[in-house]
Amino acid sequence: MIDFKWDSYSDQPAILTKAQKKLLRQNSAFAFFKLFLTNLIYLPYLFFKYKFFKQNINNISNNFYGLCVNLDKGDIQYQLVEELGVKSLQIRVFLNDMQNIDKYVQFAKNFGDDKEILITIIQSRTHIEDKTLLQKDIKIIFDKFQGIANEFLIGNAINRIKWEFVTMDEYLQFYKTIYDIKQQYYPNMKLIGSSIIDFEYHFTIRTLFNNYKIYFDKIASLLYVDRRGSPYNTQYKIFNLEEKINFLYTIVSSSSKSSNDIYITETNWPLKNTAPYAPTSEKECVDEDDYTKYMLQYFKIAKENGKIQKVFWHQLIAPGYGLVDNRNDKLIKRDAFYKFKKLLDD
Repeated sequence: MIDFKWDSYSDQPAILTKAQKKLLRQNSAFAFFKLFLTNLIYLPYLFFKYKFFKQNINNISNNFYGLCVNLDKGDIQYQLVEELGVKSLQIRVFLNDMQNIDKYVQFAKNFGDDKEILITIIQSRTHIEDKTLLQKDIKIIFDKFQGIANEFLIGNAINRIKWEFVTMDEYLQFYKTIYDIKQQYYPNMKLIGSSIIDFEYHFTIRTLFNNYKIYFDKIASLLYVDRRGSPYNTQYKIFNLEEKINFLYTIVSSSSKSSNDIYITETNWPLKNTAPYAPTSEKECVDEDDYTKYMLQYFKIAKENGKIQKVFWHQLIAPGYGLVDNRNDKLIKRDAFYKFKKLLDD
C-alpha cells in the first residue's frame, strides 16, 4: 500500500519515488494503450481543426475573476474576500477528510449568499478503489451542499500520479460513479471535469473521446504556464497562453461528452525566496513584480480570448504563490492582492 503524504507547505501531495510510481502503474498497460490509441486517432484531426478553423466566440461569465480559498487558511478569508469583492470562489473538499464535512459546509456557507461557489472534490486512493464508499460519501457531499453550491469539480490534477489516479480509465470510472448518482438523485447539480493540469492535452483528449456513458457540464483545466515565464511566451514555438486556450476549445467543442463551457480552475506563479512554500524549484520562481505582471497578463489574455468562462487564481492565502502571505502569524497583502481587487472594481 502506497502512503500518499501531504505537503502542507505547498498545499499539494508530496512527490512519489520512482519505485512507488512503478508499483502503482503495474497492470495498467491496457489503459495506457487506450490513451495512445485515442490520441493516434483524434489528435491529428483536432490539431488540423485548431490550426485551420479559427473560432471566435464570447462565452465569459459575469463573475469571470475567481479565487481559490481553503478551509485551513482560517476565518480571515471572509474579510479578505469581501475587501476584494470577488464573487466566484473555489473550495476544496477532501474525500479523505469526510469526518470534517460539516466544517467545509459551514466554511462555504459563511461567505454569503451572493457568491458563486465551486466545490472541488479531491480524490483519495481509497475512494478510487472502493466504489461503494465513493457512492456513500458523494451522496453526503451533495446532500449537505444543496442550496450552497451547485457546481462540483470532480477530481483534481488527475494526470499527476501523486494525486492518486494512475490512469485516465480510473478517473473515467470514478467520474461515472458520481455521474450516475447525480443523474438519479441530483439532476440539477452541475458536474465539471476532467481537471487536467498543464499543457498535456493528450490526457484531455482521452477523457473527452471514449465509450463511457458520461457527460461533463463544463470542462476544467489547471492551465499553468509559469514555466514559460510570461503567458505571452511560447511552448513548442507556437503555443502561448492564447493558443493553448484556442487548442483546448477546439478539443472541447469537438466532443459530444461535454458542453463548450470551460473554467481555468488553477493558475499562478511561484514566488522567489519562499521555499519550502513554493510548489516548484527556485528556478521557476519569479519576484513579486513579475508575479503581478504575469497575473494581469494572464487574466487579460483569457478574458479577451472569449473562450474561457472563468479563471480561478490559486489562491488567496499561500506564502509561496498566493495573493496574501501568512508566515509568522502575520498577514501581508502583496501588490498582486490590490491589483486583483482593481480588476474586480473596473
